Amino acid sequence: MTTAIEDLLRQSAPQVLGALVRRYGHFDLSEDAVQEALLAASQQWPADGIPDNPRAWLITVASRRLTDLLRNEQARRRREDTVAQWVLPEDWLAPAPDRGGSQTDDTLILLFMCCHPSLSAASQIALTLRAVGGLTTEEIARAFLVPEATMTRRISRAKKTIKSSGTAFGMPRDADRADRLAAVLHVLYLIFNEGYASTSGPNLVRVELSAEAIRLTRIVFRLLPDDGEVAGLLALMLLTDARRPSRTGPDGALIPMAEQDRSAWSADYIAEGVALITGALPHGPTGPYQLQAAIAALHDEAPSYDETDWPQIVALYGLLLKIDDNPMVALNHAVAVAMASGPAAAMELLAGDERLADDHRLHAVRAHLHEMSGDLDAARNAYRAAAKLTMSLPQQRYLNARADRLGGE
Repeated sequence: MTTAIEDLLRQSAPQVLGALVRRYGHFDLSEDAVQEALLAASQQWPADGIPDNPRAWLITVASRRLTDLLRNEQARRRREDTVAQWVLPEDWLAPAPDRGGSQTDDTLILLFMCCHPSLSAASQIALTLRAVGGLTTEEIARAFLVPEATMTRRISRAKKTIKSSGTAFGMPRDADRADRLAAVLHVLYLIFNEGYASTSGPNLVRVELSAEAIRLTRIVFRLLPDDGEVAGLLALMLLTDARRPSRTGPDGALIPMAEQDRSAWSADYIAEGVALITGALPHGPTGPYQLQAAIAALHDEAPSYDETDWPQIVALYGLLLKIDDNPMVALNHAVAVAMASGPAAAMELLAGDERLADDHRLHAVRAHLHEMSGDLDAARNAYRAAAKLTMSLPQQRYLNARADRLGGE
């Protein structure tokens, strides 16, 4: 399948699913029908060519498959009272969604459904990637390094939960919309993070996940261009992903930011990200994604690691801590304080904070601070402890190598 067809199918997936669910309901069955339509297109279009109206083609094929699925379900449950309320697509009096030229984009509504508060974060991520991202279950399972059967069960449970919740296909009420949008942005943020810094497995980066997160966030930004946090999240992803070309060596080994070749960073992503955050900050309340994007911009625009505006980054982390006092923000704040005021000040900030006691990142930062202060034995022990806690093989190799470099045992 060519890249052009693959991109077209990914772009069309949420629009086709939205058209079916808006017209016929049955989110779970509609999603299955759309996946089968996408599969059919991936097999037929390379040989037959892309149809004049790809969206209508996909909706027609998906509608036919939905009819088959509903008939099978009716036959299986024909004795239940609910069957009497079901109507097959061909029996609707109004035009089918592939007629009449409607180009309604229901992507945002689908994202709200996939990020329903009754679902776990893992289920929200899986359902978002399948229903809105258009990825197959196999692709999602491969990206998260779990068996396909496990991911199939996760997605099936998520769809059943959505169905049993009775959620109507439409925008959430105004009172709920801000919370639901925050959930959507959080899911996209988690997808990006897992792609940019994989928590397990042999590779540090899973490009397919970070790229998909950026693509989906671009869609949300297109639909909500005046939302500062949406712009902030997109800017944060772009400014962070800009460094990806120099984060790993030829052998896949991790290269810390202080040692990266900044000339290899993506100038286009940096320029786009800086423009987004510059445009978003002056308008409305400043949220955590905007602050993180502003910090990322300072990193990306600095000529070197040592020449970074560390006092400004410390100030921004201080603001972020007032909004979101989570341990990772506190940890990053401590690193910035170490660069601006020395390791002793940073160690004092981290003293007694054991919220990340079982996370390798706390031990890795403490190791770095001990190394900065000249306590090499403590640094070596902390690097070893960090290496034992991470499931990422590149992270393990990097942390053990740092410990080895300090000599001793």
